[in-house]
Amino acid sequence: MKTIVVTGGASGIGLAITERFAKDGHDVIFLDYHQENGKLLEQKLQKLGLSTQFIHVNVSDKKEVEKAFSLIPNTLDVLVNNAGISHIGNLESTSEQDFDSVFQVNVKGVFLCAQASIPKLKANGGGSIINMCSVAATMGLADRFAYSMTKGAVLSMTLSIAKDYVQDQIRCNCISPGRVHTPFVDGFLAKNYPGQEKEMFEKLAATQPIGRMGRPDEIAGLVSYLASDEASFITGSNFPIDGGFLGLKA
Repeated sequence: MKTIVVTGGASGIGLAITERFAKDGHDVIFLDYHQENGKLLEQKLQKLGLSTQFIHVNVSDKKEVEKAFSLIPNTLDVLVNNAGISHIGNLESTSEQDFDSVFQVNVKGVFLCAQASIPKLKANGGGSIINMCSVAATMGLADRFAYSMTKGAVLSMTLSIAKDYVQDQIRCNCISPGRVHTPFVDGFLAKNYPGQEKEMFEKLAATQPIGRMGRPDEIAGLVSYLASDEASFITGSNFPIDGGFLGLKA
């Protein structure tokens, strides 16, 4: 049994990760900005007898992160930096406010939570940091300028953390999903393509060579493996999980 912290753990991919670790018998502390979602999930999992705790936090706020991690025991084994937001737009259409907003959560949030976790991971004799990256970090995607910038930073931070803390037995890896079917996708389609949701969903799904979007539980499965002792020889690596998007695109 491990003590695991998941940021952005109350919805989407983060929800699947929280549920996977909890159902596998681990002590899971999940952080999220959306207080109502977090409390409902905590109640649901605790009713099932699962060891979970919700902490409301804005990961881009240093004081809030420090307060949250002060509540986390020094037996911390794994940090999953999953919290993130998206943005659609190219260089010209991205405002300074857009740029700053995405940076604050996707880059500063990873920085603050990883930094806060290091003393606890050291105190526990080592552990694992798993960062949620994206295929956008390593290939050009149309109209994803700010988002891609942040995921490139996550990849670089992953490599740097892995290098600096390998002697402390702290492993750091990242995962790069392709398109995954989450409520965000459904909301995006409803907002931008009203009445065409089914058609556009199929079009987006077809961009993966495997012919469909990923499922949140599939991402959670890879996170679970990288957090496990079976992955103790893996650090400083980026794992695409994208239905062949990177490797098989013509």
